[in-house]
Amino acid sequence: MDAEGGRGAAGARKKSWRSELVLAYQSLGVVYGEVVTSPLYVYKSAFAGGDIEHSEGNEEIYGVLSLVFWTVTLITLLKYVLVVLPADDDGEGGTFALYSLICRRVGAGLLPGAGAGDDLKEQRDGAAPAHASSVRTALQQRRELQWLLLLFALLGTSMVIGDGVLTPAVSVLSAVSGLKLSMVDEHHQYVLLPVTCVILVGLFALQHYGTHRVGFLFAPIICLWLLCISIIGVYNIIYWNPHVYKALSPYYMYRFLQKTQFGGWMSLGGILLCVTGSEAMYADLGHFSQSSIKLAFTMVVYPSLILAYMGQAAYISRHHSFEKNHHIGFYVSVPAVVGSQAVITGTFSVIKQCCSLNCFPRVKIVHTSTTVHGQIYIPEINWILMLLCLALTIGFRDTKHMANAQGLAVITVMIVTTCLMSLVIILCWNKNIVFALAFLLFFGTIEAIYFSASLVKFHEGAWVPIILSFIFLMVMCVWHYGTAKKYEFDVDNKVSISWLLNLGPSLGIVRVRGIGLIHTELISGIPAIFSHFVTNLPAFHQVLVFLCIKSVSVPHVQPEERFLVGRIGLKQYRLYRVVVRYGYRDVQQDSLEFEKALVSSIAEFIRSGDSDQNCYLDGSDSPYEKLSVISKGLPFQEEDGEPEGSPESSTFKETNPKLVSSKPRRVRFVLPENAQMNSEVRSELQELTEAREAGMSFIMGRSYMKAKSGSSLIKRIAINFIYEFLMRNSRGPAYAANVPHVSTLEVGMVCQV
Repeated sequence: MDAEGGRGAAGARKKSWRSELVLAYQSLGVVYGEVVTSPLYVYKSAFAGGDIEHSEGNEEIYGVLSLVFWTVTLITLLKYVLVVLPADDDGEGGTFALYSLICRRVGAGLLPGAGAGDDLKEQRDGAAPAHASSVRTALQQRRELQWLLLLFALLGTSMVIGDGVLTPAVSVLSAVSGLKLSMVDEHHQYVLLPVTCVILVGLFALQHYGTHRVGFLFAPIICLWLLCISIIGVYNIIYWNPHVYKALSPYYMYRFLQKTQFGGWMSLGGILLCVTGSEAMYADLGHFSQSSIKLAFTMVVYPSLILAYMGQAAYISRHHSFEKNHHIGFYVSVPAVVGSQAVITGTFSVIKQCCSLNCFPRVKIVHTSTTVHGQIYIPEINWILMLLCLALTIGFRDTKHMANAQGLAVITVMIVTTCLMSLVIILCWNKNIVFALAFLLFFGTIEAIYFSASLVKFHEGAWVPIILSFIFLMVMCVWHYGTAKKYEFDVDNKVSISWLLNLGPSLGIVRVRGIGLIHTELISGIPAIFSHFVTNLPAFHQVLVFLCIKSVSVPHVQPEERFLVGRIGLKQYRLYRVVVRYGYRDVQQDSLEFEKALVSSIAEFIRSGDSDQNCYLDGSDSPYEKLSVISKGLPFQEEDGEPEGSPESSTFKETNPKLVSSKPRRVRFVLPENAQMNSEVRSELQELTEAREAGMSFIMGRSYMKAKSGSSLIKRIAINFIYEFLMRNSRGPAYAANVPHVSTLEVGMVCQV
């Protein structure tokens, strides 16, 4: 038995390692496309513009090599691979994942319902030190600190989007520059732009096929690319300068900066490009695992990059006029496209996270894979990125200015990650404040130096990410502000439960057959849209369901924790509240599956009565606001039924979930064995199925936002023009996209905020 157990454990370990190796191989094509193509333009960007010049002693090229080596080692390897990667939010990474992790641990945030997911994930063990408690208290009590934290996260996200615009343009233009083989300059300048634009259009046109199809060949291409640059690097080291390894010493950084001074500091903006893609490695964490990403980088990517940079330095030390030589070769266009793909898919991911947390206008999100939930495609964002890429390519026409812009975007995201990570060390890991300060000061100082070198090139292209990030930041801030104000309006104008109770079981209106599904952002109280509706049309369905789709600040919500069901008023009112929780990485169900799960959860709530798993949301302690977690709905069987009026209508059944059908269906609820039901529960279940037979109607609220009279000019512009424009041109709620139009009723209200 012991031998068999030992063989079983060994087999499990072997299988685990095999799966990790497969993930590591796959990560090469998705995660590292951008960072492995940086040798195409790092040295050229560092020596561009005449900031530094070569000398016979090669102090400049040795100094650049030393800076590249230590920057990749400290920033990418030490910071991201060893420190930041473990700071995952249920396996997810990225700037917004850090923000949601901090908000959930602290219990404070500016996002409506941001704390609604606190019960979904256990807090980490260990008592928080005194300094952590003081930081947590300050974040909970001071509104300005919460705004600063949110703005930091949005700034990082806007810079990631800016990087998604710049990286394809820089990578493809750098690659196409290698077409200057036998062409004369006059011919090359007419070929460069058209070929670059065609490749960019083709790249973005392929996105709708999905990451798993577009990236099918990316891993072997990256492997071949890494093998080539490693072999060429070793050859250049042996043939041109075997002593180039001495430049890895930090002494050459000191010599370089001492000799070049201001020019060397200016060249840091080009050297910074050696760590592009490091943030994407963290943002794509959800697609793979920590160990697979670490294995791929430390065993394959890192050694190959160092050999490539050393080989280039060895060659340049004997050929000082290299920056005028564009003989790179046409084959580099392929890895450049791969690098662009990585940052495009990363941009899709961060925008989806922002949409889920109400920090970006709703867009159409297409899930291109049935197995990997993170593989998505956003048509509107894809074409906007393409147009911006083409505009930058045609406007600048050279990699120097676009590389300066890309460098500023990259280093800004890194600074945001460093600041948020220092808070994670204190608040989430419960480490001593000394560790957080050491992390902040060490990496913050390095990144601040690079940031200053990039910012000083404002007039040489660095203004581009500032303008882009300002536009995206303004859109995200206005959308978040307008959404928060709308939520406050709904809370302030919601109808009290006592008003509803005074109406009696009929609610003072005519109750007609069917289920009325009223969408609301509130998780307690009666939305104002309901009173507005019944005041103007005093009739409603026999079963009313107040539905709240809540995005919580966790990546995933388990299916058994998704539905919360409660009762409003007495049983005879037939009013229910259902809160459906989704994480910012969850795929929302289509309308048919959603309706089945909804009715099934309500039926289980009726059958089981008051559940032991109760929640009081939004600070309410009213018995009418008590919600029960429905881990599993009451299953049912569907079959073709008889026409209405058939004598077989005495069983629990419901019609076709497609809402509109001339041929009804019978649905029999499958009750547990030995289930006991009193007449009251049986009557309520029977009424639910009869209402479902009559059909389900979706009542959607349409709020027209207007700033109150006397509001400031900035508020009037933000609400009356920008937010309303975004509302008119954004998508509706995701779950409502597939709802039949004949079953939807839109009720409009003007919200004075």
